[in-house]
Amino acid sequence: MTRSLDVPALDRIDTLAQELAMLQDKGRRRIAVLGSRHVPVVSIHLVELVARSLAQEGHSLITSGAQGVNSAVIRSVLEVDPAKITVLLPQSLDRQPRESRDQLERVLHLVEKPEHDELPLPLASSLCNQEIISRCDQLICFAFHDSETLLASCRTAEDMGKVVSLMFFD
Repeated sequence: MTRSLDVPALDRIDTLAQELAMLQDKGRRRIAVLGSRHVPVVSIHLVELVARSLAQEGHSLITSGAQGVNSAVIRSVLEVDPAKITVLLPQSLDRQPRESRDQLERVLHLVEKPEHDELPLPLASSLCNQEIISRCDQLICFAFHDSETLLASCRTAEDMGKVVSLMFFD
């Protein structure tokens, strides 16, 4: 019995072509990296390696200021070139945990959102992720399958035509 191969949907072909073109493009990109606050230690090393490598290749990275993935990205890029990292906070610096503030005070390109201080953190984080995505060419996201805010951010990025790489911890 023979089986025919289905032709992929046209929108998937466009996405594949875009991803291949980006891989071949040697130009510098603005890459957003977002991820969970709660990350296995082994995975933190992977995130640090990815962020460090991208910064060493000359790409600019943009992330938020939370613990976990975002903190690992900031730490790694600061070691390579502090000018290669931009951090957008969901609220003002004063609203960040003390352990985050020490690291964030070393970031050259730090954007605070004090106008969101009265919003619940999940809403402020969602708005922050949307702005981060609007500023990037590509999104790399490290998440769990139940990370609703992050998965919604990936869908938003895809809807905006961004190349999205989503990696799951579980």
